[in-house]
Amino acid sequence: MFRDADHKPTNLGARAIEACLRAEVELVLMSGRGRGSLAEDARLFGQTSYIYEAGACVVLDGEEHWLTGELQPGGVSIHDQITATGAPALLLEHYAGRLEYHDPWHSGREVSHLFRGLVDAFEATALLQERGIGGLRLVDNGAVHRRSPALAELPALRAYHLLPEAASKATGVAFHLRARGYERAESFAVGDSREDLSCAPQVGTFWLVANAVEKDPTIREAIAQYDNVRVAEGSHGAGVYEAVISTLIAP
Repeated sequence: MFRDADHKPTNLGARAIEACLRAEVELVLMSGRGRGSLAEDARLFGQTSYIYEAGACVVLDGEEHWLTGELQPGGVSIHDQITATGAPALLLEHYAGRLEYHDPWHSGREVSHLFRGLVDAFEATALLQERGIGGLRLVDNGAVHRRSPALAELPALRAYHLLPEAASKATGVAFHLRARGYERAESFAVGDSREDLSCAPQVGTFWLVANAVEKDPTIREAIAQYDNVRVAEGSHGAGVYEAVISTLIAP
């Protein structure tokens, strides 16, 4: 919030939030992080809705809406139900040296299994299907930095979520817009990953902050399939500020 790409102090992230509040634009946090992180941040920003665990659940004015298809929370968490399929163990074995749990942030999760490494998420999902494990997919949720010695030789690291195939950030955004009665044209989103980019069809304008392209230049190929995506000149909070102000002042 208060550091830029070079870890120098900045208030642009906070000013982006202020701009939304002044314009009476509802701010909806959306992340692969768990409920606790999103709930606290939403409270600090004075907001009542958020989307957590990469679209698995939408909280709307305090009420949870699970978007996980056949896998639903109950006596056993969705996270543990996914464990029981054998999918996490299969991926860790198959991609040994290229994939590991994103320790310590992988613990205490309700739905998705959180990994870090460098793999092809589409290939991994196909592998699960080939091994008879359906209903799940691996999602690329952007660049990370923490790694263990086992991944020391990888040129870059990305975060991956293993979650029910029905769950996605795009589905979460669509649910929120329907619930609020918002039109696509009056909504916009900002993100930094391929999974974020999948929300583009749901909103009038989608922004990628500059660091999304810097960390994954191939994402430009994915951008080409949409006609409403813009890439900010700024990174991190500065990019969010640029996206918010540019969109709010647009005629």
